[in-house]
Amino acid sequence: MADGLATSVTLTLPSWLVAELPALPDVLATPEDQMALVHRLADRNWREGGGGPFAAIVVEASTGRLVSVGVNVVLGTGISAGHAEVVALALAQQRLGSWDLGADHDLALVVNWRPCVQCYGATLWSGVKHLVVAGEGPELEQLTRFDEGPVVADWAAQFEARGIAVTTDVLRDQALAVYRAYGESTSTVYNARGSGPIEAPLG
Repeated sequence: MADGLATSVTLTLPSWLVAELPALPDVLATPEDQMALVHRLADRNWREGGGGPFAAIVVEASTGRLVSVGVNVVLGTGISAGHAEVVALALAQQRLGSWDLGADHDLALVVNWRPCVQCYGATLWSGVKHLVVAGEGPELEQLTRFDEGPVVADWAAQFEARGIAVTTDVLRDQALAVYRAYGESTSTVYNARGSGPIEAPLG
């Protein structure tokens, strides 16, 4: 092995969230309860400076029992893949001891917007059977200047075709309020090479 090559990576929840974990509810009974927690964590996350205004949780679909929590940790870890969905899914897989979250469980991923192109694939192959999002559309990119990548127009149908039920527009306005506050701040927008979202070509 060439000298100096890295041999591992670590995605760790920020210290403020680790300190808060014992106080989080064991059960979040409704999608609105679940999304309210996601929004609160997303808003605090960017204000703490460790990543963007994004959070996600994994819950048992039938009971709302909390399985894992994730926030965006890109700036805190220096790892561009450290998105909230990736963190939440990985921590759920670690807790349950399986890469396939659908093997013995019926789980939902709850996140504060339609997944970006990276998290789209991570969700698709994670084994979760439900995806709950606050919203979809161009508003996230317009308000925050993040580049979410070339997600397909029929993104929800593609999930449904693979047995993942999609629920949209859960506390959408609250999501937009978080993104608006972020966009009006001086926080780092960490697109590669500093570029913003790219408009798809017409035709």
